[in-house]
Amino acid sequence: MTTASPVRLRRRQFGTGLFAMSAWAAGLARPAWAQGALPKEVRIGFQKGSAILVLARKQQVVEKRLAALGVPSVKWVEFQFGPPMLEALGAGAIDLGSVGDTPPVFAQAGGSNLVYAAATPSAQHAVLVPRNSPIRTLEDLKGRKVAFGKGSSAHNVTVKALALAGLKFDDIVPTYLSPADATAAFNGGNIDAWTVWDPYYAIAEERYGARAIADTSDKRLASSSYYMAGKDFAARHPNALGAVLDELRKLTLWSGQNRDELAALAAEATGIDVKSWSTAFARAEFSLGPVTDAHVAQQQQLADSFQALGIIPRKIDVKQIVWRAPA
Repeated sequence: MTTASPVRLRRRQFGTGLFAMSAWAAGLARPAWAQGALPKEVRIGFQKGSAILVLARKQQVVEKRLAALGVPSVKWVEFQFGPPMLEALGAGAIDLGSVGDTPPVFAQAGGSNLVYAAATPSAQHAVLVPRNSPIRTLEDLKGRKVAFGKGSSAHNVTVKALALAGLKFDDIVPTYLSPADATAAFNGGNIDAWTVWDPYYAIAEERYGARAIADTSDKRLASSSYYMAGKDFAARHPNALGAVLDELRKLTLWSGQNRDELAALAAEATGIDVKSWSTAFARAEFSLGPVTDAHVAQQQQLADSFQALGIIPRKIDVKQIVWRAPA
């Protein structure tokens, strides 16, 4: 088995350094008696493209950790993408989920009762066009139908990509589609471009010959993803939340050092081919840590931009909904 290079921790994302991460992880691992009541069940939302959560579900690492604490049940609930997951989180139907940078902004603007619990590098995204499309640059998107999930991380990538090209959001025809519906529209020639994340990005390249005209290897387009928790759940059950995040942190570190094995496991669990997963993981970053001031600033900038564009209805203060592990 090939072992990839060790996990990289980006300084700008985890500016507090390795000491702070170690302290954070130690806080997550504190014994249950020190951190409040235990729930009868922990409900985790996941997406097929969230390889860490898919792998955690398959290997039952969360179930084993929580059972040792006295939590008898873990329920996994699948969603196509982030916004519906956070709707469920805000409604109290799940307790924890992983999403890109944009769904939390929409959720907070809509008054959802949730908190940022941890941060991780986002999957790679791209603005894709069909292989034979006349579109060659971002500037060529003017007047074109561009598909993405409304309120998803791809929404933000689209807005930032247009800005790089000197275009405004109303210079395109936004077409709000889930990944499944966008796949059909893309292959049917009903849209001109599609902004999406891995592994859908890799699948579109491998299976459909899609061509990227911009992607998040350009750090001006890059962002982070977040583990979001129900506010009441985080307040009442910090022990359970901390235990889950600690297991996911360890699994994330293992994944970054064993990408080939991760691709095989993800393929088996999801039915998505190994080649697409391998392509996605080859360009991914693997780390999980606390939500830092840099993350908050990044999210606040996103929120302010969307509010100025009229995409969200009101100004929000991101730092008001950041959860901290008990000291």
